[in-house]
Amino acid sequence: MRLRDFFEPQAIALPLRATTAAEVLPELVGNLGLDPRSTQALLKILVRREELGSTGVGRGIAIPHGRSLVVNRVRLAYGHAPAGFPWKSIDDRPAHHFFLIVAPPIEVSNQYLPILGKIATFAKEPDVPERLARLTTPEQFLALLDEKGV
Repeated sequence: MRLRDFFEPQAIALPLRATTAAEVLPELVGNLGLDPRSTQALLKILVRREELGSTGVGRGIAIPHGRSLVVNRVRLAYGHAPAGFPWKSIDDRPAHHFFLIVAPPIEVSNQYLPILGKIATFAKEPDVPERLARLTTPEQFLALLDEKGV
């Protein structure tokens, strides 16, 4: 299982257009190409998840995630915010890199948690935040995932 197999180029925002933290999740979800009703349902789930505890894992990286009936398979999106946004991260630093994970409530292949783990491991690599910040195209993003073997 490779992360790149779950990303579609239109779901990779380099950079995000969001100008506030409140605009990040709507933009990421919007890049998944869901219908408006599904988009709103998914946003409620993700906002509720953030209220339970921040998905900011530190080093400028956040991994918002949730399960919803609006998707029938695992979907991923990525966005880079050069200026960064407050995200209540564990290190109290702004988040610049956002990896969105959405999965159906029940998955036969059980990919949700392994994907979350792969992204977290990828994010811990010393050079990843700096390299992500330099990317300008979805192809470069996917090439970095390939290079890192995730």
